[in-house]
Amino acid sequence: MRALKFLLRKEFIQIFRNKLILRAILVVPVVQLIVLPLAVNYEMRNINLSVVDLDRSEYSRRLINKITSTGYFRLTDFSESYQKALNVVEQDKADIIITIPQGFEHELVRENKSKIMIEANAISGQTAGLAVAYSNSIIRDFNNDIRLEWIQQPRMNAQPVIEIVSSNWFNPKMNYKYFFVPGILALLVTIVGFLLASLNIVKEKEAGTIEQLNVTPIKKHQFILGKLIPFWILGLVILSIGFVVSYIVYGIIPVGGYLLIYLFAAIYLIALLGFGLLTSTFAETQQQAMFISYFCMMIFILLGGLFAPIENMPDWAQALTYINPVSYFIEVMRMIVLKGSGFFDLLKHFGIIVLFAISFNALAIWNYKKTT
Repeated sequence: MRALKFLLRKEFIQIFRNKLILRAILVVPVVQLIVLPLAVNYEMRNINLSVVDLDRSEYSRRLINKITSTGYFRLTDFSESYQKALNVVEQDKADIIITIPQGFEHELVRENKSKIMIEANAISGQTAGLAVAYSNSIIRDFNNDIRLEWIQQPRMNAQPVIEIVSSNWFNPKMNYKYFFVPGILALLVTIVGFLLASLNIVKEKEAGTIEQLNVTPIKKHQFILGKLIPFWILGLVILSIGFVVSYIVYGIIPVGGYLLIYLFAAIYLIALLGFGLLTSTFAETQQQAMFISYFCMMIFILLGGLFAPIENMPDWAQALTYINPVSYFIEVMRMIVLKGSGFFDLLKHFGIIVLFAISFNALAIWNYKKTT
């Protein structure tokens, strides 16, 4: 224990001696937590719209006004023909074309049905999908408004209608920040902890101090603990700062308990830092460690479920998420912050992350070659 105490003292002195690293650890996550949720918006606004109105009737004008008044679409072109509208899309001045055919009002009034053509620029699949979904929803509302208007006159017989009442659980206002911020916070803790841990041992190798540590009576597990504990504490500090920023900037207060979050985060950091130290034992230079860290973090982030739902991934990608510790932390953060999940709801996640912690740290201790 005395050797571990002196090793911890040395690590903390090294951390606080480097002012630039200390500022990066404490300031960079705060800036990223403020900037990223504001920059990444899951709700599309101001989609460039091109309209081809071949009917030029009262109902066609009402439909166009209803589409443009929602705030989702911005009318950037009003073409006389479909070919001109297509040229506008090819010039990247419009994202979607809505063509109202000639006789639209006549068919709607006389035959109680009509057709509208919607075409989207699918270079950006997400924009195209959302644009079509928004326009379909608006046109559906427009159709319902007309039906109610005609029933009141009355110009058509009332028909049975199924009324749909929706209720949004856990995030009633559908605020994407409440869903995105917990994932960003989990990711920032991961990046800082994993990056610093992966550079730690290899830095000792480059400085030549690893030989001095090897000739001391410090045991291998004490050496790994001495490297792990300081960054474990810093990771929990970053998590605490992140919760303060989330409350001040976004007003996010976890529905569940903070204690459960810190308990899972504590075990998660042990697993993550153990993996970082394991990679550091393999690398001989900081460049090698940085390359390994970058490769692993890209896999962790892309398969973590932060930017894309895991359920929408291919089967092989979903299989890889089972061995991705970041995906479990992001899911747990969202479950506790948004749903208020309890310990028994997260029992599977706790069990898996404990296995990760034991496995990674055992491998790091085994792979660390202590020579005298």
